[in-house]
Amino acid sequence: MQVIWSNEQELLSLPSNMEELLHSVARRAQEVFMFPAQSEVSIALVDDAAISRLNAEYRGKDGPTDVLSFVLVNEDTMRTAPKDQPLLLGDIVISMERAGAQAEAYGHSLEREVAFLLAHGLAHMAGLDHDADNEGDMSVAIEGILESLGICR
Repeated sequence: MQVIWSNEQELLSLPSNMEELLHSVARRAQEVFMFPAQSEVSIALVDDAAISRLNAEYRGKDGPTDVLSFVLVNEDTMRTAPKDQPLLLGDIVISMERAGAQAEAYGHSLEREVAFLLAHGLAHMAGLDHDADNEGDMSVAIEGILESLGICR
């Protein structure tokens, strides 16, 4: 899986292993969710102000959230995509301010929180959601991805 990422915030210093972390979580999620080999995902690390604007514009909700997923494909598109062309799954936007606050509140590392949020966003791209039919599967998949990479609380 190709990972295209950008740091669009200046409030938090990124850990030196951020690029490696994003790539390893995305690769493992590709295996778990069976995304096509030519899949691509775009990841933007932003501040609360930026994610608040997106949250209001696209979800009609005021205030920041921790992660937003903008899914561009569905299961049929993934299954029938030409294997010789890139397949952009979508964009994931992570608020580093929320990630930092949540890491502190949960008593684990910023890296663990960012990995969780990325896996969560990729689960949405795989079609999982927060409804009663999928919530358990989503949680199991996310925790499985993190555990398989040795990313623990």
